[in-house]
Amino acid sequence: MKNRWSDREAHAFEKRYQRVGTDLARRTYSARLIGQDPDLVLHGGGNTSVKTTQLTLTGNSVRVICVKGSGWDLDTIEPSGHPAVRMEALEPLRALSSLSDEEMVNVLRTNMLDCSGPTPSVETLLHAFLPHAFIDHTHADAVLSITNRPDGEKRVRAWAGDRLGIVPYIMPGFALAKLAAEIYERNSQVEGLILLKHGIFTFGDTARESYDRMIRWVSRAERLLAGSKRFVFQPLRTSLQTEARSIGIAANLMRGECAPTRMIIRHRATRAILEFAISRQAPRLSQQGPATPDHIIRTKACPLVMPPVSIENEKVFRASFRKELIAYKRSYEQYFKRQSRIKRVTRNPLDPLPRLVLVPGMGLFSLAADAKAADVALDIYEHTIKIITNASRGGRYEALPESDLFDMEYWLLEQAKLGKTLEKPFSRQVVWISGAASGIGLACAKAFGECGAHVFLTDRDARALEVAVTDLKLGKQVASMVCDVTRRAQVDIAFERCAILFGGVDIVLSNAGVAPMQDMASCSDKMLRDSFEVNFFAHQSVSQAAVRIFERQQLGGVLLFNASKSAFNPGPGFGPYSLPKASVIALMRQYALELGKIGVRVNAVNADRVRTHLFGNGLLAKRAKARGVSVADYVKGNLLGQEVMAMDVAQGFVALAQSAKTTGAVLPIDGGNAAAFPR
Repeated sequence: MKNRWSDREAHAFEKRYQRVGTDLARRTYSARLIGQDPDLVLHGGGNTSVKTTQLTLTGNSVRVICVKGSGWDLDTIEPSGHPAVRMEALEPLRALSSLSDEEMVNVLRTNMLDCSGPTPSVETLLHAFLPHAFIDHTHADAVLSITNRPDGEKRVRAWAGDRLGIVPYIMPGFALAKLAAEIYERNSQVEGLILLKHGIFTFGDTARESYDRMIRWVSRAERLLAGSKRFVFQPLRTSLQTEARSIGIAANLMRGECAPTRMIIRHRATRAILEFAISRQAPRLSQQGPATPDHIIRTKACPLVMPPVSIENEKVFRASFRKELIAYKRSYEQYFKRQSRIKRVTRNPLDPLPRLVLVPGMGLFSLAADAKAADVALDIYEHTIKIITNASRGGRYEALPESDLFDMEYWLLEQAKLGKTLEKPFSRQVVWISGAASGIGLACAKAFGECGAHVFLTDRDARALEVAVTDLKLGKQVASMVCDVTRRAQVDIAFERCAILFGGVDIVLSNAGVAPMQDMASCSDKMLRDSFEVNFFAHQSVSQAAVRIFERQQLGGVLLFNASKSAFNPGPGFGPYSLPKASVIALMRQYALELGKIGVRVNAVNADRVRTHLFGNGLLAKRAKARGVSVADYVKGNLLGQEVMAMDVAQGFVALAQSAKTTGAVLPIDGGNAAAFPR
C-alpha cells in the first residue's frame, strides 16, 4: 500500500482551511487520503478524529473532539464533516456502568459546538476515550482478510505481536468504547488496535503519524497475505462471460420478478467476480456473511446465488430466478422472526429482497432504489470477494454469526445512515427519451429527473448529448448513447444499453423528429419518405424495442409519443411534417388497444409552436409568414395568447406518465387551438 502523504499538499490544506486551524485542516487532509483508497474504506465507512481546541461565541477556548459526522464520506470530507463535541462532557462518561444508544446520541448532540452540524459518529466515544490527538479507523481489506477467520485472533497475535492491541468483536457504542480504552491501557505503547472482524485503529500525536501507522500496518498485512499460498477457485463451468445483450435480458427478468417493488439493477463482471461466480465454492463462501458488519445495511448478509442456467431460454432463466428468489425471501423472513424471538425485540422487517445476485457466467448484479446505492453494493461485494479469497489462503473465511449481523442490520443508529427521505414520484423508475439533447426532449429529461427518475438520453448529436448530460447534474441517475432513431439496430442497442445500466425501462418517450416544409404538390418523394422515416417509422422502431422489454419485465409501462397539433390542424406548406404526425396519433391509438392487456399505458402530446431546434434555419419565420403574422404573434397565436415553452410540454408528459388510468389519450399543449381540439 502506497503512502501518499505529501507535506506540500498538507500545507496547501492548512492554507485553504486556515479559518478552522491547523489541526482540523490536517485532519481533513489525511482523512481524504484514507477515504480515497478503496482498499481502506468504502462509501461512508471508516472514522477519523482530532482532539483540539476551539473558541466559543464568548471567546472562551474549549477542548473538543472533531469526529467524522454521519452522512459524510472520507474521500470528499470538508472541515464541517468533523463536527466538534466538548471533551469535558464526554470524558466523565467512561465512569458509567452503562449508557444506552439514545442517551449516547443525546450527549453527543447536546454538546456539539454547532448544533446544525451532522450527528457525530456512533464511535465517537471510542475516539474520545483514547488519549491521542489523531485517530484513524478503517476497514482495510488486508486486515479483514486476517481477522475474518476462525483463528483470527491467533493470527493477529502472531502477526502484530504486542505492537497492536486486540479487541474482540462488540457492537459499536459505549461498551466497545470502554473495552477498547481498557485494552489500550494494558499496553499504552501500542500503535493501534485491531477490532476483530471489524477493522483497525491507528493513532498518533500528529495527523501524519497516525496516517503513517495505518499505511505501515496495512502494508504489513498485505505482505503477510502475499506470502501465503494462493487460493484458486475451482470452476463449476469453463465459460466466464456471456454477451452483453444477455446481461440486459437477465436484468429485465430479475427486475420483473422483484415486483411489486421496482429496483434499479446494475451489473459488474471483473475477472475476479466472474471466477468467483462460476466456482464450486461460491454457494458456500458467499453465504458466510459480510466482511465487516457495517456493510450489511448495503448488501444484506449474503447474495442470492443462481445455479448455472443459460439465458438463451428466457422462460427457463425466469423460472430458475423465481425459485431462488422465493427461497431467498423465505429464508430472510425466517431469519428475522428467529432473531426477533431470540432477542425479544420489536422491529419492522425490512424488505426481504436480495441486494446482490451472483450469476455464473454473467457476474454480479446489484438491486437497489437507485444507481448510486446499487454501485455501493457492487463496490462492497467486489472487495468482499477479495477478502474471502485472501482469507482462504491457508485458512478459511468466517464472518460474524447471524445474531451479531441481525443486531447491526436492525440497529436504529445504523439504519439512520440510509436516510428517511420520502421517495419522489418517479423514484426507482427508468425513462428512455429520444431526441433528448435539446428542446422538448431535454426539458423532459430534466422534468422526470427532478421527479426522481433515472433518465436515459439518446440523440444523434454526440456533442449536444454530452453537454446535456453534464447540465442535468443527475449524477448516476443519467446515462446516454448516441443513436439515430431511423436505424433500427441503433435503437435496439440503445434499449439494451439502458437495460444493462439501469435494469430495464418503465417510461419511453418517443420524441425525436424533424420538420420539413414544402407544399404537397411539389414535395419530392425523398423529402416525404425521409420525413416518415423520422416522424413515423422511428416511433414504430422505438415502440417495438420498448414493448420487448415491457413484456419481459411484466411490470406494465408507459409509452409516450410527441405528436403535434398538425395531426389535427395542418398548416399550409407543412404537409411533409403533418402527414407522419397524423400517423403517429393512429400508431398511439393502435398500441393503446394492443398493450392494455399487459398494463402498458400509451398516450401522446400535441404541442404547437414551441421554439426548439426544429425551428432552426429560419423555419420559424417561414411558418409565421405562411400564417401571415409576425414571429411574436405566431408563437402566441393561441386562445390564451401565451407562448408555449419546452418545459410546459415536459410537464404534460410527466402528467400523462402519472395518470394511472389514462391510455389512448391526446393531450394538447398549445395554449388553446380550437381547430386542433382532439375529436
